[in-house]
Amino acid sequence: MALDTEEVAAASDSVARPRRRWVTVCVWLVVAVFGLWAALRLLPWDVHFAWVQLVAFTPTVALLSLIAPILALLLRRWIALAAGLAVCAVFATAVLPRAFPGSNSAASGPPLRVLAANLKVGSVPPDALITLVRDLRPDILAVQELTPTAAENLRTAGLGELLPFYAGEARAGVGGSGIYSRHPLQLTDLIDFGGFGQARATVQLPGARVDVVSVHPCAPSQKSLYQCWADGLTALPNPDNTPKILLGDFNATLDHARVRALLATGYQDAADTTASGLTTTWPATPWTFHGLPIPSVTLDHIVVDQHTAVHKFTTHLLPETDHRAVYAELTLAAK
Repeated sequence: MALDTEEVAAASDSVARPRRRWVTVCVWLVVAVFGLWAALRLLPWDVHFAWVQLVAFTPTVALLSLIAPILALLLRRWIALAAGLAVCAVFATAVLPRAFPGSNSAASGPPLRVLAANLKVGSVPPDALITLVRDLRPDILAVQELTPTAAENLRTAGLGELLPFYAGEARAGVGGSGIYSRHPLQLTDLIDFGGFGQARATVQLPGARVDVVSVHPCAPSQKSLYQCWADGLTALPNPDNTPKILLGDFNATLDHARVRALLATGYQDAADTTASGLTTTWPATPWTFHGLPIPSVTLDHIVVDQHTAVHKFTTHLLPETDHRAVYAELTLAAK
């Protein structure tokens, strides 16, 4: 016996409803994934070791989050569309300001050029670094992963002719750091957690003093290194009456809670201030994980107190290292 028209329509509708529900569920799952990431990014602490590794990719995830409202729009899931747009707004609030100039101090003190470079266990050829120093003419150079051999090679190659003053501690492996200066300086501390020394020195400029730290906490590449990474960042000095410059390989981005907490004490990121906050520094060349391309992230920073003006920020390739060198031109506050 043939089915009448109403029976056929009812049967078709009963099949379509489960299909529509599955589409709705899939759209909401996409929204939820990006929403969870955005919510975790807003928290003022690190929720888990795995999150410390993942949160560095927030700028890329912020761009990908546009998938959620676009998918909801195409499939006409209006509530999911509204939720997806709200998630995108959270990401935009957190990430987009880095692409625009930030507030800057009207400092009128001495000018200062600073440069930081991770030498990758001393692998950077000394001539290449010295050429960069000649080109940029920094007053202060902070280096990380400074080995005894690298320190001696830099001395032999003539770095002392350009930056005659030095403070720091060269070490075998990745834990050494140093500060080279055009002006007299004195080592005041070696912030040391997990064998990663972060040299701290006072540099005496004409008419001013500045407190400089060559930043390099241990990399949170595995769970056992999480604590020394956290301690190394937490131990960085807070701003006070002496101008402060923290520069180097932070092994962290502006999306990490500890870096955000550091900036909240009265610092500014030079790249962020000059609309270069989305410029990535590691790895310096494209990399893959199990054949999949992985986006680069911003681990290297120049951080200054809010009374210091930032005029320029750039990154520079050096051979044999996976980090870009970072450079900034500053003006310190008048005293």
